[in-house]
Amino acid sequence: MSLLETINTTCPYCGESIELVIDCSENEQSYIEDCFVCCRPISLDIAVDASGFPSVQTRHEDET
Repeated sequence: MSLLETINTTCPYCGESIELVIDCSENEQSYIEDCFVCCRPISLDIAVDASGFPSVQTRHEDET
């Protein structure tokens, strides 16, 4: 299994589908990445399950 996985998600600002490359060697990650379509900052919370599959939650950068 690869340590890098590609996952599609939706930008919380413009609603467009975006593709993310996730480093599955980390069980939990939080970071900000700009949308490739509208260029607004997206907060990403990523969790990798026991089988190595990532799940991604997206939100506006200023939401807590």
